[in-house]
Amino acid sequence: MKRILIPLSGVALLIFVVLLLPQLRPSNAGPAGLYVLLLLLDVYLWLSFKETLKKTSRPVAVVLGFLYWLPSLLMGGAALAMLAEHFGFWNQTVRIWLFAFVGISYASKILPAIFLLLSDFFRVINWLFLRAFTNKTQPRPQWHQLNRSRFLRYIGLLGGGLIFSSMLAGMIRWVYDFRVHRVKIPLKGLGKAFRGYKIVQISDLHLGSWSSTEPLDEVVAIIKSLKADLVVFTGDLVNYHTGETKPFGPILKKIKPPDGVLAVLGNHDYGNYVTWESDDAKRQNMDDLYSFFQEIGWRLLNNETRVIKRNGDSLAVTGVENWGANPRFPKRGDLESAMKGLDEQIEARILLSHDPTHWQHIVSRSFPSIGLTLSGHTHGMQMGYEGKNFRWSPAQYVYRYWAGLYKHSDTGQFLYVNRGLGHIGYPGRIGIRPEITLIELV
Repeated sequence: MKRILIPLSGVALLIFVVLLLPQLRPSNAGPAGLYVLLLLLDVYLWLSFKETLKKTSRPVAVVLGFLYWLPSLLMGGAALAMLAEHFGFWNQTVRIWLFAFVGISYASKILPAIFLLLSDFFRVINWLFLRAFTNKTQPRPQWHQLNRSRFLRYIGLLGGGLIFSSMLAGMIRWVYDFRVHRVKIPLKGLGKAFRGYKIVQISDLHLGSWSSTEPLDEVVAIIKSLKADLVVFTGDLVNYHTGETKPFGPILKKIKPPDGVLAVLGNHDYGNYVTWESDDAKRQNMDDLYSFFQEIGWRLLNNETRVIKRNGDSLAVTGVENWGANPRFPKRGDLESAMKGLDEQIEARILLSHDPTHWQHIVSRSFPSIGLTLSGHTHGMQMGYEGKNFRWSPAQYVYRYWAGLYKHSDTGQFLYVNRGLGHIGYPGRIGIRPEITLIELV
C-alpha cells in the first residue's frame, strides 16, 4: 500500500502548492504546480523502475538512474534560471533543445504512468476483496504476489517508447518538411481581371523557434517558385519578443510578389507572454516590431483595408488585429473600423484574421459581404493524421475550424485555416506538416 499512499500524499501536496505558491514565487519562475505534478510523476514511475534496475549491474543501474532523473534535473535548473531571466530571452538553440528534451521525456512517461496507475487500481481492488471475503488462514493465490501486472507494465513501456521515438522523429525529420497545399476558391463578386489571381498564404512563423536560417531560405525559394500575385501573412511572427526577428530579416525581405506582402498580427506578436521591466519596454518592443515589418517591406494591416486594382476591377483585402474567442487572447480586431469608407461596389472581399474563431463568432454572423477569410493560429496542434477520407488532430477538440478549407452553409462564405510554418512549445510536427498555401481565385 505504500506505493499507493505516496502518490496520494503527493496530490495533497500539489493542491497546497498550486493554491499558495503562486502568491510567493517570482512570476518568471514558471508554473509551480506543473513542476510538482511532473515530479510526482517521476517519483511514481521510479518506484517501479528501480525494481527493474536491481536486476542490472551496478554501473548500468547508475547510468540508467541518472538518465531517468536527468529531465527532472534540467527542469529544476531551468526554473531557477527563469528567476533571473525569462526563457524567451535565452539563446534560441539552447532554449529549443532543452525544452524539447524535457518535453518529450515527460510526454513519454505519461502513458506508462497511466498503465501503472490502472495496475495499482486493480491491485487495491483485489486487496480489498481478499481482505473482506477470504479466509485469512488460507494461503492467498499466487498471482496476488505480483508487484505489477506484467502485461500493463510492458504495454505502458512500449507505448512510452513509441511516443518518444515519434516525437523525436517529428523534431528531426518532419519539422521542416514543408508542404504546398493548392486550393481553388470561388470568390463572390470577383471581376474578370482577377480570375486566376494567385495568393500565397503563410502563417505562424514563430521565428523564436527556428534554430537556423537555412529552413527559412527553403521556404522563400518555394514561395518564389509559386509565382503568386500576392503573398499574405496571417500572424504570429514571433514567440515572445521582436528580438527574435534579427537573423531572419534579410531572408524575408526577398519575398517580393507583384502586389506585395500584406500581414496582420497574431496573439504572440504583442509581447504578452514576457514579463517586461516596464510598460515603456513593452511599447518599445511593439515599435521595434512595426519597424521590422517596414524594413522587410511587408505592409501591416492593423484594422485597415487595401484595395488592389487591375484593369478596372478591384479586390479589397482587409486585415485586422488579433481577435480570439478565448479570453486569454487579445480582442483588438475591429472590422467596422477596418472597412470604414470601403466602396460598397467592391464586392470581392478577403479578410486576414489570425484566429479562426473570429470567423466563427463574428465574420460569418455579422459581415456576410466578406467572401473569404484567411486565418492560422491552430497549427493543427502540430500533430495528427490527414488522409483522403479521414483526418484527426487534438486541435479539433479545441477549435471547430482547425485546418484547411471550410464553407458556411448559409452565407456561402469561405474560411481557410493555414497549418502554419513554425512551431511553438513542441519543436516538431507529427502528421501535420508545415504549410505554404497557394490559393487561386476562380
